[in-house]
Amino acid sequence: MWERNDKVLGVIGGMGPLATQLFYRQVIDRTVACRDQDHIDMILLNHATMPDRTAAILSGKTEELFALLLTDAKKLEALGAVAIAIPCNTSHYFVPRLQEQLSIPIIHMIREAAKEVASRGKAERVGILATDGTIQSGMYQKACREAGLTPVVPTREKQALVMKIIYDGVKNGGTIDYNDFIAVEGDLAAQGCQAAILACTELSCFKEMYHLPNYYVDAMEVLAVRSIEACGKRVK
Repeated sequence: MWERNDKVLGVIGGMGPLATQLFYRQVIDRTVACRDQDHIDMILLNHATMPDRTAAILSGKTEELFALLLTDAKKLEALGAVAIAIPCNTSHYFVPRLQEQLSIPIIHMIREAAKEVASRGKAERVGILATDGTIQSGMYQKACREAGLTPVVPTREKQALVMKIIYDGVKNGGTIDYNDFIAVEGDLAAQGCQAAILACTELSCFKEMYHLPNYYVDAMEVLAVRSIEACGKRVK
């Protein structure tokens, strides 16, 4: 299917669909290209019927979800992908187990996002804005500590507002009350954060909608950059 020199990116998408289309555009926008052929080849599985990741993690019923993710990853591997991107932070709960059964790398969005914040050298205390599943898993807390950062999570009340933005706003296309985000922002400031990671791909969409400042590091945009690099292309 693919030329020998082509480096094909595999993408397990659909979690959610709006975030996946933004990831695709981020890859296009950040690739140095003057013609179609300068862009990367990509196999995108838009698996929108994937069970909810946060619900699976919080309930402890994760095996069905893991099996579906593994099936998708194996399909991408068989089709010739050289690396896999999963534009869903919460799904990275399963990445260590998935990686054990693959011969191609999964680009680890969470680790790469934490390293990106650390490389900028302007923040020590970093807020984590994510789903309850991602927060409870401790994935970002661990990655931040490994990168020399101090992770900070919202208070319980403000975390509920983060979930409201993600699920009632972006995922279901409902009305977003920007005052909810202002309240979350105030919580991060009160806890001394010098930066925050948008650690949910729906919040990546939120950043685009409201043109958030560089204080907010978009984990999905970091994933897009690393995906371009993994396929041997230059990044803008």
